[in-house]
Amino acid sequence: MCGIAGIAGLSPQGSSPQRGELKEMIERLHHRGPDGFGFYEDGQVGLAHARLSIIDLEGGNQPIHNEDHSVWVVFNGEIFNYLELRAELEGCGHSFYTHSDTEVIVHLYEQHGLEFVQHLNGQFAIALWDKRRLRLILARDRTGIRPVFYTLHRGRMVFASEIKALFADRSVPRRLDPVALAQVFTFWSAQAPATVFDGVLSLPAGHLLEPEDGKIDIRKCWDWEFPESGVAARPVAEEAEALRALLVDAVRLQLRADVPVGAYLSGGLDSSIVTTLIKHFTDTPLRTFSLTFEDNEFDESEFQQELVRYLGTNHTAVHCRRTDIGAAFPRAVWHAETPIVRTAPTPLMLLSERVRAEGYKVVLTGEGSDEVFAGYDLFKQAKVRRFWARSPQSEWRPRLLERLYPHLKHSPVAGRAFTQGFFRQGFDALQSPWFAHMLRWNTTQRLWQFFTPEVRAEVAAVDPFAEVASRLPAAISRWAPLSRDQYVEAHTLLSGYLLNSQGDRMAMANSVEGRFPFLDHRVIEFANRLPPHYKLRALDEKYVLKQAVRGLLPERIRKRIKQPYRAPDSQSFFVEGRPPEYVEALFSEGRVRESGLFDSLAVRKLYEKCRTGRAIGFADNMAFVGILSALLVEEMFVRRNAFLGEAALPAALAVGA
Repeated sequence: MCGIAGIAGLSPQGSSPQRGELKEMIERLHHRGPDGFGFYEDGQVGLAHARLSIIDLEGGNQPIHNEDHSVWVVFNGEIFNYLELRAELEGCGHSFYTHSDTEVIVHLYEQHGLEFVQHLNGQFAIALWDKRRLRLILARDRTGIRPVFYTLHRGRMVFASEIKALFADRSVPRRLDPVALAQVFTFWSAQAPATVFDGVLSLPAGHLLEPEDGKIDIRKCWDWEFPESGVAARPVAEEAEALRALLVDAVRLQLRADVPVGAYLSGGLDSSIVTTLIKHFTDTPLRTFSLTFEDNEFDESEFQQELVRYLGTNHTAVHCRRTDIGAAFPRAVWHAETPIVRTAPTPLMLLSERVRAEGYKVVLTGEGSDEVFAGYDLFKQAKVRRFWARSPQSEWRPRLLERLYPHLKHSPVAGRAFTQGFFRQGFDALQSPWFAHMLRWNTTQRLWQFFTPEVRAEVAAVDPFAEVASRLPAAISRWAPLSRDQYVEAHTLLSGYLLNSQGDRMAMANSVEGRFPFLDHRVIEFANRLPPHYKLRALDEKYVLKQAVRGLLPERIRKRIKQPYRAPDSQSFFVEGRPPEYVEALFSEGRVRESGLFDSLAVRKLYEKCRTGRAIGFADNMAFVGILSALLVEEMFVRRNAFLGEAALPAALAVGA
């Protein structure tokens, strides 16, 4: 795991990259790779690397080259099947000078050309320079675990693992894009290739980029695919057995490292499966970490401790108070580089800080299981609503919704009349690919009411749903409803928010690499071939996955209903009605008005509602966190040109720096 950066000339007007500017870019990514920097320059192309040493600690310094120094690569991530690939490539006559996973990339490219990415089992952002063909290639892993951003400026393409490295060039424009901000306030993230910064783009998951003749050619290398008709599957027991074997192999591969590897243990099914497979099927010492909260609504320590006792793991729990979240939130936004509508990333950043303090650079997590095996309430909710829509006058069908959201203190199905009205939305759009997501998106989109009239007019001209529709595969209308729901979830929330703001950024803030066995592409492809009722049987989520681990987990945990990871939102920023100084400063009417983004009177009403503890719904909480984080992004990256530094912001605001 590392950070990468680089510059490529796109036209004769683009100046050659200089070591000094590459150094300034990569220094912005020191938190991603504190173990050393490396550089390569070749005329119009320059590459830089910040290393977090995990495999081949002594010999794996990057950039890495092939035998005749004609192919060079910098790489962020891990190639888990590198040992198998190395053996194949050596059999084809390739010679290696390191023991790193990185070196297989240059030889795979020699052997297979642009198809090299198809052979990789891993999580990666790759920049490869072919000196002979004068070809630069950027590639991103299948599900978007590792990020790469770029901008076109003054005849050059500048790219990096994080946007702050692009802004090392002070001439690169810094402006928030209201349309992308509106996407955040709908889908929880800007939708790739967009970012919230005008002119800064993200390479989408599973894509390859190649600058050619002054233009940028982007092509898709992999995607989630589902059968278009009925699936002929083996009995559930056989599929469960095959799934267990596949998961064991995915965990085994992702444990490969030359440093100690730990695991997150939330108390839910997914992380419990990962830790249990480590315990039963590998020789890796089981070291686990978890979060606990002072609020019972968010705390899962009871289940964590049950599994700790069951497995006998060496465990560390990080207790996260509301005030901890409020204090650390600016740093989380600094690393996320985007507004966020929930505080949930912040405790994860605090957890990775403890992981690193305990001497660990790598952790396995259960992320991705809910998307792959239909674990979210959203999938169950959509199934009930489709069933209800076939008989919309039925009085008992909507009551099935009352079985959802048992973990919420203020459940959206608590009131019968509200349930009837709220969950009926979208019955006229049953065939829409995002039918399952309309309620979530409509709820989040209520944040648009806080925009100034000018911003509302600008974003009203753009249909965010049309942007999503433009990227959907033509075959999606022929997929089963659950398959459509899973595809949209994987391409909006998973890649845009969960793997970015909650995943890569919060772990790498403390130089920790997260690994995700459920997002092994073989596991995804296996699950996508299964009949929908093997994943969601009636309202029993992840059915085949639960069968795969029968006998390995305590039954109470194996059968436990999904409780999504959450953290206190607006209540994290007030102690007896008093906010941190930076919150008070940012929410002042003058400061909100200066942003040009939000209506200062509407924001002030929201602020007072949250300050007095009257904000209990999703919409109010998301609005408060979203507006606060947007103002922080503007303060750090636009007003202060991204050079303030992650830790200094609250104090700087307090003194008006």
